[in-house]
Amino acid sequence: MNDPTPSTRHGLAESEARHRLTAEGPNVLPAAGTRSPWRIALEILREPMFALLLAGGAIYVAIGDLLGGVVLLVFASLSVSISIVQEMRSERVLEALRAMTSPRALVIRDGARRRIPGREVVRGDLVVVGEGDRVPADAMLLDSSQLLIDESLLTGESVAVAKRARISEDEKAAAPGGDDLPTIFSGTLVVRGSGIAEVFATGPRAEIGRIGNSLASIDAATPRLARETRRLVRVFAFGGLFATLVAAGLYGTLRGSWLDAGLAGIALGMSMLPEEFPLVLAVFMTMGAWRISQARVLTRRAAAIEALGSATVLCTDKTGTLTENRMAVVELLPAEGTDARQLLVLGALASNPEGFDPMDQAISTASPRPTQARSLIRSYGLAPDLLAVTQAWRAPGEESAFVAAKGAPEAIIELCRLDRALAARLREAVEGMARQGVRVLAVAGGVHVSGALPDTPRGFRLDWAGLIGLADPLRAEVPKAISECREAGIRVVMITGDYPTTAQAVARSAGLAQDTVLAGPDVALMADAELALRVKEVGVFARILPDQKLRIVRALQANGEVVAMTGDGVNDAPSLKAADIGIAMGGRGTDVAREAASIVLLDDDFGSIVRTIRLGRRIYDNLRKAMGYILAVHLPIAGMALLPLLTGWPLVLFPLHIAFLELIIDPACSIAFEAERDEPDLMRRPPRSPGARLFSSKMLMRSLLQGTLALLTVAGVYVLAVQRGLPVEDVRSLSFFTLVFANLVLILANRSIRGNPFDFLTGGNPVLLGIHVLAGVLLAASVTWLPVRALFGFGFVHIDDLSIVAAAIGALGLALMLMRRLSSPR
Repeated sequence: MNDPTPSTRHGLAESEARHRLTAEGPNVLPAAGTRSPWRIALEILREPMFALLLAGGAIYVAIGDLLGGVVLLVFASLSVSISIVQEMRSERVLEALRAMTSPRALVIRDGARRRIPGREVVRGDLVVVGEGDRVPADAMLLDSSQLLIDESLLTGESVAVAKRARISEDEKAAAPGGDDLPTIFSGTLVVRGSGIAEVFATGPRAEIGRIGNSLASIDAATPRLARETRRLVRVFAFGGLFATLVAAGLYGTLRGSWLDAGLAGIALGMSMLPEEFPLVLAVFMTMGAWRISQARVLTRRAAAIEALGSATVLCTDKTGTLTENRMAVVELLPAEGTDARQLLVLGALASNPEGFDPMDQAISTASPRPTQARSLIRSYGLAPDLLAVTQAWRAPGEESAFVAAKGAPEAIIELCRLDRALAARLREAVEGMARQGVRVLAVAGGVHVSGALPDTPRGFRLDWAGLIGLADPLRAEVPKAISECREAGIRVVMITGDYPTTAQAVARSAGLAQDTVLAGPDVALMADAELALRVKEVGVFARILPDQKLRIVRALQANGEVVAMTGDGVNDAPSLKAADIGIAMGGRGTDVAREAASIVLLDDDFGSIVRTIRLGRRIYDNLRKAMGYILAVHLPIAGMALLPLLTGWPLVLFPLHIAFLELIIDPACSIAFEAERDEPDLMRRPPRSPGARLFSSKMLMRSLLQGTLALLTVAGVYVLAVQRGLPVEDVRSLSFFTLVFANLVLILANRSIRGNPFDFLTGGNPVLLGIHVLAGVLLAASVTWLPVRALFGFGFVHIDDLSIVAAAIGALGLALMLMRRLSSPR
C-alpha cells in the first residue's frame, strides 16, 4: 500500500502526520544505549587494574598502614569517577546533536501554514524556510526563490551554496555541498531567499542523524600507557605475592619465628607492591591537564595527553581551523578609469548589508561609506539564467536611478555587452584569481536616466567596474605553527570539503605540502587497503564528506600513525572522536565538535596546538623518568628486605620502614618528577614511535643497573656494619640511612638527561628541594627523638658511622653521574 503524498500546496493531513509521527518516531536523535552512572561504575570495577588498586588499598589498611591504604582507595575512587565521566561523553554528544536538530518549523498541513516543534516534523511534511531559518529536516525543494544555504556544519565549506527547485519527481537527493542542487539538510542555515520543500528524512535518518549514529558506534581506543601499566601492575603484584609467601615460609622454616617471618614477608611484598605505577600515571595525567589548561587548552580525555608526544600526523580542517571561517575581500581588480574605492562602493550597493550572505557582509564591511544618500527602489535577485544581483537606487530630488550589479563574471560580462577580446582577457584574469583559491565576483554600474525601470537587469546599460576577490583568510599564526610542527617531525595534512583549487591555495599560503591532492569522489572509489597506501603521500584532501574524513583518519591509523585531528563543525565530530587526539576549536566550534574532541582550544589559536604538543612531550618525558626511578628504587628496597633472609643476619626493613620510604618515593615519583622542566631538544626530536613502549629495553637496563649500584652500596654498608660487630639497632640505622640517601641520589640521577641535577637547590624544582629537606628532618628525628628511635628499632648514629654512609653515597653518586653522562644522547 502506497503512502499518501501531500499535494503541491495542501501538505499532509494532520491525521496522517500524527500517524507518521507515531510510526516513525520524532524528529530527534534516539538516546539508545544510555547507561546509568551506577551501571558504568560496576563495569569499570570489574577491570583488573581497579580491582588490584582496591585490593592493594585493603591490604595496606589490614597491615596497619592506614595512610597508604586511604591514599590508594581515594585514587581508585577518583579513577572510577573520571572513567564514568568519559563513558558518559557519547550521551552528551548525542544530546548536543538532538538540541541542534530540533528547531521550531513552519509547515503546511491541511492547506494552512502553522508553527510546530521541530521534533514533530515527519516525512512528507511541506516545510517553509526563509532567511535566518534553521532547516528542520532533510527535504527536497519544490519551490525556491534566490535560496542560499550555509552547509558548513556538514561540509566545512564557509561559502553558502545556491539551491534550486527539483526538476522532476524522479530527481534523487544529492549529498551536501555544491551549487544548484535541490536538497536541503537538517541543521543547515538559510542565509538568503526562501523555499518550500518536502521532507524525505527525519531524525536518525537525516544526514546529521547519520553523523550522530557514526559517533555512537566509535569506540575510543584503550590508552597505550594504561595497557602497559596494567600489564606491569599484574606482573609486580603477582611477583610481590609470590615473594611474600616464599620469604615468610623461608624465614619461618630456617629461624622458627613465624611472627617475624610474617613481618619479613609483608615487608618484602610491600617493597614490590606496584602502587606507584597507577598513582604516578593518574597524577601526571591530572597535573598535565592542569598545565595544558594554563595554555588556554581544555583537556577532555586524559588519554590524549599521553598521545600528544607521539602524534605523527596532524589532520586539520580548513574552514574555521586554518582559516577564520569568514569571508573577506582579499583582492581588487578595478577597470580602467575606476579606482578601488569606487569598485567597493558599487559592490556594496549591489549587496544586502543586513543580510546573512557572508560575501555581502564582507563587501559591505570593506566598502567606505557612500558620500551621497540613496534609497533602494528595486532589487533584481539571482535567476537561473542570470547569476547576478542588481539593485537600483535613487538619491533625494533626482529622477534618474543609479544601478549597481554584482555576480558571476560571465553574467556581468553579458550585462555590460563586452566585446569578445575584452571578455577573453577578463576571463583569464578570473581564472588566475581562482587558481589562488579566491572566489571572484564581477561588478558593474550605470545610470538609468528616466522612465520606468525594466523588468529584467538586461534592460539597463551598465559599465564594467572590475573584479572583487573574496576568500576565507588564513589565521595569522598558522604558518609559524605548521613550521614548528614540521621541525618536530609532525606531518600536517589538510582535509576539507572545499574545492581542490581553493584547498591548494590555502595549503600553499599555510606552508603545507600541496603537490598531491586527493578528491572525495576518488576516495569513494577506493577500498580501505588502497586508501591506506594513498594517504602516505597525499598532503591535501578536497571535496571530502564526513564519512570520508573518518575513513582517512582510520587509514592513517592503519599505517601505524598516531593521528591528531582538528576541526570545528558537526562534520568533524566522528573523525575527532575516532582520532588518537581530537582537537576542537572552542570559540567558533560547535557543541558537537567540542563534545567529541579530547582537547579543546579555548582561544581558537592554531598555535596552541604546538604548545600543547610540547607539553605532551614534556609530560611523557617526565613520566618515563619517574617510571625509571620507580624501577630503580625498588631494587635496593627489595634486596635489603631479602638479603637478611638469605644470610641469617639482622632484619633491616619492617613494614614501618617501607611506609617511611613511601613518604619519599610517592611525592618524588609523582609531584617532583612531574614538575621537571623541558629538555633542550624537546621539539627537535621526531615523534616517538607509535609502538614504542614506555618501559623500553634500554630504560629497563638503565634502571636495573642504577638499582643494582644502589643495592650494592647499601648492602656494602650493611655487611661492613655486621662484620664490625655493631649492635642490631646500629646495623639497621646505618643501613636504613644509606638506603634513604641512595634513594635521594637516584632521584637526582633520573630527573634530567642534560640539565644540572643540582639546580633544585637554586629554585629549579622547589618540590624536590622540599623532599630532601623533609627526608633529612625525619631521619634526624628518627635517631635523636627516643620514642621515634624505639619505634623504628634504630640505634644512635655516631659521626664515624655517618662518614661511612657519606663515603658510600658519594661513590654511588659519582658512579650514577658518570653513567648518566655516558648514556645521554649527544
